[in-house]
Amino acid sequence: MARSPLVHIHYHRPPDRLQVHAQPLVHDGADVKVTVKEATRLERPIEIDGRTVLETGAAVVWFTFPGLWHDVGRFHTADGAFTGLYANVLTPVEFRPDHVWHTTDLFLDLWVDDGGARVLDEDELEEARARGWVDAPTGARARREVERIRWEAEAGLWPPAVVREWTLERALDAVEG
Repeated sequence: MARSPLVHIHYHRPPDRLQVHAQPLVHDGADVKVTVKEATRLERPIEIDGRTVLETGAAVVWFTFPGLWHDVGRFHTADGAFTGLYANVLTPVEFRPDHVWHTTDLFLDLWVDDGGARVLDEDELEEARARGWVDAPTGARARREVERIRWEAEAGLWPPAVVREWTLERALDAVEG
């Protein structure tokens, strides 16, 4: 069978950083699109509360929800062990022809694992606001989004079922078809 098509995600991080991530699209639904980063490359591991939650060589299953102000990553270590969920607050993804997507990072993130839900990078959003990289209405929208997700996570209403259903094993199996 044919390999999954690649999407090219143009990820803008104000003020002027642009990264383009090419990832296989393993599910293309109207309400969610699932991609997988098969081997992450990082300058240093991502740690939360002293625990490595993502490192070079680790895979991430990404969930993009059309119209929503966040996406979700299922994070793992390089050996494939699931570490938790990372909700990345961003502008709703713009889907362009030929599997080209565009979005802008809004700095705030939510980490969810067995220890609960934790808002990350509030200081980064404040700096972006102070420097004029994010305007006041957009910053307020980012805060509302992260608080809504946190409330839903703490109430047991988040993540959506699709995030639990698309495990790393399922996503990697789907890459090859």
